[in-house]
Amino acid sequence: MIGQASTPVVFAVPGDLGAPTGGYAYARRLLAGARAAGPALRHLALPDGFPHPSEAALDETGRLLRGIEPDGPILIDGLALGALPAAMLHGLPGPVVALCHHPLALETGLTPDAAVRLQTSERAALATCRQVITTSEATAAILASDYAVPCGRIAVARPGTDTAIRATGSDGPGVAILSVGALTQRKGHDLLVEALAGLTHLDWTLTIAGPDGRDAAHAAVLRRAIAAHGLGARIHLPGALSPDTLEDVYDRSDLFVLASRHEGFGMAYAEAMAHGLPVVGCNAGAIAEATRGAARLVPPDDPEALRVALAGLITDAGARRRLAEACWRTAQGFNRWPDTIRIIADALHEAAR
Repeated sequence: MIGQASTPVVFAVPGDLGAPTGGYAYARRLLAGARAAGPALRHLALPDGFPHPSEAALDETGRLLRGIEPDGPILIDGLALGALPAAMLHGLPGPVVALCHHPLALETGLTPDAAVRLQTSERAALATCRQVITTSEATAAILASDYAVPCGRIAVARPGTDTAIRATGSDGPGVAILSVGALTQRKGHDLLVEALAGLTHLDWTLTIAGPDGRDAAHAAVLRRAIAAHGLGARIHLPGALSPDTLEDVYDRSDLFVLASRHEGFGMAYAEAMAHGLPVVGCNAGAIAEATRGAARLVPPDDPEALRVALAGLITDAGARRRLAEACWRTAQGFNRWPDTIRIIADALHEAAR
């Protein structure tokens, strides 16, 4: 199990550990699961602001990391690690292990210069790491090809997926569509709104559940697009929902759609499949890997292709049932969080050797 040394392995995560995103959910499950398994990971809270930290945040991060007792590996979340100077990482009191959800430079909406800076920084940071843990084979391939991380130092620890009660649906007469993800450009909610704007003659509603504070400018753009298309009565933006409320929304939904432009894995797709919803997404990043061929995937950044796929499912209850059944059956074979934690434990032990 994780951390058989005398003290827990430090897991450094920037910002608010309670934030409602897939990356933070992964961190929370890892911390909780390691504790349940025995020797724990110890959460080290790093400052907010990553991957674009202020000088003060960098100085504080360096102070916190240098203060770790030299008693084993130091696991650092990739949101921070890729923005840390290699010299800082070289000077730490234990071997560094990265947890990379997806390369920082692949965040949608970056300027070309910003993307180059982040790729250069992350490549140098990863070169200091004894082991690199990532959440998909797709991301592992990118790290090997574009970031020069040797394949032998990469461990793939896909997120676990909890079993769930199968959704009962909305009972109509229209189709209740659900999307889950922060209101950021990468999540592609703007593409979904554009696709649905051409289907106003069909009976549907859409709920987009996700925080709107990570990219306030894009969230404002999204709201303006909804208003411009006259869809304010049909598209609801309730913000981040509590787990119990989200569970109720899953149960009352008929179709899950998330048009992400890139995902390092795609926990929301797996969760929707575990609830037995028919799932539609884009063939980008690791989404095909996460959904294992069961979801209906269209080309990324193609609202017309998305519109065609949605029209077929909104108008054909039988097609929705067949897609839902395929997603549900596939989800029964998803790995669970103990599997994920065992892989991470092995990587940490390898780093400590």
